[in-house]
Amino acid sequence: MSIALIGVGYWGKNILRNLVELGVLEKVLDTSPERVNELKKQYPKIDFVQAIDDILSDKDIKGVCVATPAFTHYQVVKLLLLADKDVFVEKPLSLSVSEAEELVELSKLHNRILMVGHILRYHPAVVKLKELIKQGDLGQIYYIYSNRLNMGKLRTEENILWSFAPHDISVILFLVDEEPLKVEAFGGAYVQNGVYDVTITHLEFNGGVKGHIFVSWLHPFKEQKLVIVGSKNMAVFDDLSEEKLFLFPHKIRWEQSGLPVAEKAERIVVPTEKKEPLKEELMHFLECIETRKTPYTDAQEGVRVLRVLEKAQESLISGGKKYE
Repeated sequence: MSIALIGVGYWGKNILRNLVELGVLEKVLDTSPERVNELKKQYPKIDFVQAIDDILSDKDIKGVCVATPAFTHYQVVKLLLLADKDVFVEKPLSLSVSEAEELVELSKLHNRILMVGHILRYHPAVVKLKELIKQGDLGQIYYIYSNRLNMGKLRTEENILWSFAPHDISVILFLVDEEPLKVEAFGGAYVQNGVYDVTITHLEFNGGVKGHIFVSWLHPFKEQKLVIVGSKNMAVFDDLSEEKLFLFPHKIRWEQSGLPVAEKAERIVVPTEKKEPLKEELMHFLECIETRKTPYTDAQEGVRVLRVLEKAQESLISGGKKYE
């Protein structure tokens, strides 16, 4: 199987490394001569091309991975689908629901695989967490929250909501298994006018489940945590910890006086497989090309995430208005 890669910047380099290790990368396209010259020395067997037509016209290229800036995703993916290529595109699928829905229909029309890079869906800890929920180990889910914080790479073409939050929206929708009934968001743009550096998004689901997503690239330390509070157990996915997943079997005891008392328990480490999520994700893409199965994070899933993002963006602009 021959795969091409468009974009080898900050994240694209990681995709390149994995595709080389999987033995499928044939062609690479990037607009930076400096990056290309540096990578040519490291990967002399890879064909670094200068135009997208070199990929579109190559009938041996079965699939293409796209790791370009978010604002280019719609146009690049559309060209690839029209050329009958299977596509893996980094999140977000596009910058609007209408564009994403057009890409969904185009992929159906051409019978092409269209997969979105929601990497945490392929993280062994998230897979295990879903298993625990389905087994009833957490009981009734009360609320979910995630923190994705860092003094990180500030962007100008997209705000923090569109840069960081798709990961957590994808995971929360996966764990709850439905879209939120209501979305509201608050934030602040401190470094660049109009580009939000910090946002908090509130989600309300059917049955009373609530959640929030706190993202920032203007934070004094790095944190990547997802917390689920259930009636039986509480779970924590800490991606920066050596052990990724924990259960906290805390209980609430009611005294005869009618007062609730919290009874804390020691945390329990939940064993998870030591696999690189990006490699698992790309292997799944290759499997979908081979078998024609629908990806776990297909374009429809990408649209669901975009619907939440659009509502959150509208809420930000309106000063925190709740959208249903």
